[in-house]
Amino acid sequence: MPRQTQRDDRRVVVTGLGVISPVGNTTQDFWTALTEGRSGIKRITRYDADSLPTPLAGEVTGFDPRAYMPNRTARRLDRFAQFGLAAALEAMDGAKLEIGEEAAPRTAVLVGSGYGPGQMTLAGVRALDRGGRRAMTPYLAAGGSVDSASTEIAGHIGARGPSGAMVAACATGATAIGDALRLIRHGYADVVVAGGSDDAVNPLDLAAAANVGALSRSTDPARASRPFDRARDGFVMGAGAGVVVLESAEHAERRGAEILAEVAGYGVTTDAYHSTHPHPEGIAVKRAMTDALADAGARPEDIDYISAHGTSTELNDRIESAAIRDVFGDHAPRVPISSLKSMTGHMIGAAGAVELIATVQAVRTGVLPPTVNCDDPEDLGLDYVPHRARRHPTRTALSNSFGFGGHNAVLVVRAWAPATTSADQQEGQR
Repeated sequence: MPRQTQRDDRRVVVTGLGVISPVGNTTQDFWTALTEGRSGIKRITRYDADSLPTPLAGEVTGFDPRAYMPNRTARRLDRFAQFGLAAALEAMDGAKLEIGEEAAPRTAVLVGSGYGPGQMTLAGVRALDRGGRRAMTPYLAAGGSVDSASTEIAGHIGARGPSGAMVAACATGATAIGDALRLIRHGYADVVVAGGSDDAVNPLDLAAAANVGALSRSTDPARASRPFDRARDGFVMGAGAGVVVLESAEHAERRGAEILAEVAGYGVTTDAYHSTHPHPEGIAVKRAMTDALADAGARPEDIDYISAHGTSTELNDRIESAAIRDVFGDHAPRVPISSLKSMTGHMIGAAGAVELIATVQAVRTGVLPPTVNCDDPEDLGLDYVPHRARRHPTRTALSNSFGFGGHNAVLVVRAWAPATTSADQQEGQR
């Protein structure tokens, strides 16, 4: 698709939000639960998890795909893709956006997944083993692909620009949104529906995470996920989807859309160190944060809040905290930091997108979600917003996402302020 502008400075704004999560299946329910400090971590109910180190997870409950799509569509999709489509439809509805013939070639979809169609793949393997290829569902060829969510979204909304599925482990959702920012900024699209979706609360993906030794062994739902706490012992798996509608500011203003916030900066790096362990010095993590700040034209002291990756693992929490101390210097103790994973669990490919949505809400409302279970934080002089939400004026915020494979993606969210014209500036000086 040809560029329609040679400028690389188009501002990119958020006009729609969609969430499916362990704490709520709408953006409003999700945000209310977070600000009330309510956890969605419970004993797994969808299958017998007694063989796992912990029977706990952040499951999505009360989700009926038929409320969002025809049953024939739901039957051909893995649950992760159902989540992604449902979140995208909420975001589009919130944006009050319909894609007509003229806009369709300039509308893109980038919705990725970390694990993808684990449930459908596992069912297909079991059917093949049990009864041969004719026992398998005919939907596996298309529905069993990582891009099935973005394919369905594009078809439902009529987007005929680029579409695909970014895969960057736990940084997937944030990377998809960052890449969407660049598509719009550089003139290749006017609208991008972007985010991430995963349903790793299934026997295959949970067993894989358990074998790596990444999962908490706690059997207490109220205390299992405890980012930045000395007693943390691993993450708790979560499921869900987060999808945003991004538009160029010109496009959003032209159609009279409500602008929720601006995505002002993006930094993305790779550790090139280890498949599951972050670099012990956090070199690429720090560069992702400094690159995002530079991209937004922001200084460390401009940041009012950090939505941390905060997985509740020993290595991630320690290295992320040290990186924040190094990047933010003297400002580090004054910037509030919290981890949603203390309430949602780790939603893998959805995590970065869902946390970006919470960051947008923090900027809009001036309320910071807490890090629950942070009873005994490490003595690093950082403010992890323990236990309870906090009112805190927030104009500019950072959202961190890091993943297996050394993937690092950082986004800067800023309160929306239209550009000041020279006439406005002259009027303000009178």
